[in-house]
Amino acid sequence: MTDNPTAQHRAPRPLARARSLPPWTVIAAGVLAGGVLGGAYGALKTPSYTATAYVVAVPADKADPAAALGFAQAYGRVATQVAVLGDAQVWAGVPAATLRSAVTTATSPDAPMVAVSATSSRPDLAADMANAVARALTRHAADSSDATNVELQQFARAVKPVEPSSASPALTGLVGASAGGLLGGMVLLVRPRRAPRAAEPAASLPAPAVAADTRGAL
Repeated sequence: MTDNPTAQHRAPRPLARARSLPPWTVIAAGVLAGGVLGGAYGALKTPSYTATAYVVAVPADKADPAAALGFAQAYGRVATQVAVLGDAQVWAGVPAATLRSAVTTATSPDAPMVAVSATSSRPDLAADMANAVARALTRHAADSSDATNVELQQFARAVKPVEPSSASPALTGLVGASAGGLLGGMVLLVRPRRAPRAAEPAASLPAPAVAADTRGAL
């Protein structure tokens, strides 16, 4: 009687491994999160307004016209000093410390003009602060006109702004999305890379059973 081969059991299949997400999803998630956060920041932040007044340096009859340009540069630097802000705070109705943080000046290398800008959450206050500092700077220059032969005159008053100067929610959202995408790209660069997996050995199959030789059996 021949021996029947025993039933062969198949090797169990390995469990299906969860497929990892593609790398671009990290960047996409960063762009989405940054855009949402940036847009929310722009929408919730109190808008600010900026008003600008202009004064021009005018030389006296006996003064060199080129000197007006140099004095305009100098007056632009002293516009936010205590001597000027001490007078401006009376007309603006705010402390000198508020003026110092809210007022900036700019000068041109080609024209003897000083731009006095003020920023505030209230558009009317922004115009008042700019005009107050420009007025105080003009009076300060008038007190020294005998020595400098240059005086400051008002060129244009600051008007109440109608649109905020701060960034809109769309712009802050765009900046946030860009920053989020950049951060996502950096995460991909610094993350540890996985070592390549070794090839799994092929499952060995059992050798076929050899039938017993019964030719010589009686």
